[in-house]
Amino acid sequence: MTDNDRTMTVSWTDPAEALPDLATLDGIEYLTRVRDGLLPPPPIATVFGMTFGAIEVGRFEVRCTPTEAFFNPLGVVHGGLACTMLDTVLGCVAQTTLPAGTGYTSIDIQVQYLRPILPANGELTAVGRVVKGGRRVIFAAADLRDAAGALLATASSSLLVLAR
Repeated sequence: MTDNDRTMTVSWTDPAEALPDLATLDGIEYLTRVRDGLLPPPPIATVFGMTFGAIEVGRFEVRCTPTEAFFNPLGVVHGGLACTMLDTVLGCVAQTTLPAGTGYTSIDIQVQYLRPILPANGELTAVGRVVKGGRRVIFAAADLRDAAGALLATASSSLLVLAR
């Protein structure tokens, strides 16, 4: 090892521990409990260092501070981080509209990358919003901005509503 070596250790909670709560809590209450530390976050949020921000029906926010651990071979943050953040808020914003015992799955996602992302961008914030709710399909859109408010990427998704 040299002084330039980097390490990252990640620990997470078994996601199965929180699944029974999905049957008894509506979407917004479930997500709020995750944000407030009353339920464990999904492992993907832990791996990427994402934290939940503002949550309301039809609006959901997640934050992440990119580091060089997310670099692609070109020395910029991999687009997968942006896509993962956007996909997270698109799904979770749909969940804010769902009653207890109801789930969702993504039908599609379309991402537009507008600017490169570097650690110098500071904390990233993705905000998802429901464009059109529904009992069968929910349409959502999201923006990803840096700490200065610059728009870095946008996305849209259709999500299929699933009865548990």
